[in-house]
Amino acid sequence: MRAFGLCVAAALAAAVLSLPTLLLAASATPAALLAPPITKDQRTKGMADAPALITSAGLDCQLADARFVGSGKDPKTKAANSLYEVACTGSEGALIQKNADGTAVAFTCAEVATPGKDGKPNSVMCALPGNLDPKAGLAPFIAKTGVQCVAAQIRGIGHNATASVFEVKCASGDGYILETSAPPRLDKPASMNPCIGYDPTLNVHCELTDRTAAMAVVDRLASQAGNDCAVKDRRFIGASSATGSMYYEVACQNGKGYVLQASASNQFQKAIPCAEADAIAGGCTLTDTRQAKTEQNGLYTQLARKAGFQCDVSGYAPFAVSLAGKEVVELSCSNRPDGGIGVFATSGAGSIVYDCAHSELESFRCSLTKPSAAYPTLTADLRKLGKNSCAVSNARVVGVADQKGYIEVACADGLPGYMIAYTLNPLAPVTPLVCAEAKNIGGGCTLPGNKVG
Repeated sequence: MRAFGLCVAAALAAAVLSLPTLLLAASATPAALLAPPITKDQRTKGMADAPALITSAGLDCQLADARFVGSGKDPKTKAANSLYEVACTGSEGALIQKNADGTAVAFTCAEVATPGKDGKPNSVMCALPGNLDPKAGLAPFIAKTGVQCVAAQIRGIGHNATASVFEVKCASGDGYILETSAPPRLDKPASMNPCIGYDPTLNVHCELTDRTAAMAVVDRLASQAGNDCAVKDRRFIGASSATGSMYYEVACQNGKGYVLQASASNQFQKAIPCAEADAIAGGCTLTDTRQAKTEQNGLYTQLARKAGFQCDVSGYAPFAVSLAGKEVVELSCSNRPDGGIGVFATSGAGSIVYDCAHSELESFRCSLTKPSAAYPTLTADLRKLGKNSCAVSNARVVGVADQKGYIEVACADGLPGYMIAYTLNPLAPVTPLVCAEAKNIGGGCTLPGNKVG
């Protein structure tokens, strides 16, 4: 089973983020700036200067409205700066600070609406009619993530050089951390991760949604899995960078555990037993999977023997393939050096195991056992065909052509090897071709000592 990448919430949670410190506030009258009347002159100057400031600040704002807020000085450097507010069509509005050196920096209206560390509101806030509801400005970014959420409350957490971070509480009660670019741009990626993924003691965490409510999302998914799991503990693992699916781990009161896969909008998709979840971000951590894996080894041993493959299963790895009514699992064995690929029918009838010497002819490659473990089986194939002098020392699966499979083998005595032809149904050796006869089969022999000049 192949591992896949997850975007894990904890990585962002430790990030150093800052809320705006608007230099204008140091020299302005707070009462006048909290709810200022907007004059015609302010709008005229704002609309005239805003296009250049939007470009300088890196916003992708389609300008709808603007105002010049005022000018002030940095209390430390005494450098002059100016402040503008812009409203953007279909996107989040912002305050843009123009510095004395000509650079500009933007702060979203959601950020400036968040009280500072002292609990007091910022002395400068967004006041344009189009910016009075920051939830509306963030809605396109939420939609971009694919998460179904109508924002009931938002909180600007802060930003660093690359990311802007917001908390979103949905009308459904679910809570998320929304991450966008800095400044937020709709032409750049955005993501939403559930509040359960954020430790409340870290810099980035949820305050609008309490932890009990965040945990309820996992409990709901667990109840939909239909596996009688009374949840003992749970955690958010991460989101798939490829599909957007969310992954949670639950530990059950009965000692079992599962990884729950949900859609980006937290709709249940499937429950994966912890014994089969090692490839998902390191597997389960809330459940001891040793007993579950031992039990599963016993089950696969029974299935393999019923299919005629004598294997005491010591390890297994499910293949991430979809075959109707079948499960594909690689097996390693304690009683034989080679393993196999089991294609087990859920109905119990029609199961088959391909040993690792031949499984690649059926498009399944073994990885739990070394390739050399299959050489004795290939040597036996040659002997069935009357070639008794070759002990196979190397092998290469050539592929399938004209309804036959081909495997090239080299011999331990250093003499030229063979291209063995197989029927596929049933899978059996039928012809040993010397390499001179196999030039037109998959490019001919290529193993050292076999290549024909």
